[in-house]
Amino acid sequence: MKYIPLIGRFLFSIIFMYSSIAKFSDTFVYEAAAKGIPLSYILIPLVGIFEMAAGLSILFGFMAKWGAWLIIIFLLPVTFIMHDFWTVEDPMLHELVLLTFMKNISIIGAALMLAYFGAGPYSVDSMRDESKKGA
Repeated sequence: MKYIPLIGRFLFSIIFMYSSIAKFSDTFVYEAAAKGIPLSYILIPLVGIFEMAAGLSILFGFMAKWGAWLIIIFLLPVTFIMHDFWTVEDPMLHELVLLTFMKNISIIGAALMLAYFGAGPYSVDSMRDESKKGA
């Protein structure tokens, strides 16, 4: 049971690290431009860097509470702007966009728990806390 937080951080962070790499493809830039995001050719790669930093923060448990807040700050507007299922008329596409919207809401919930409870054992944060206690 003591490895559960480590496994959880790994599983939680891989979606952001994987997604961050995809942000450097033209597909995401074009999708953002189609949604009216200004300067998408600059913003989307920056979002990729942002996502990678947050994912690595959570994975290693280095300032994990901050990493979780970065995810929350990132996902809140993205969820409502990019996954606006209420505007989609095609039934098949509506279900897909709704599912992505709900996935993001669930991820925000998990990030809130991480922001509150922290990284847990086997993290840089816990090693720093232990060294402060021993000093």
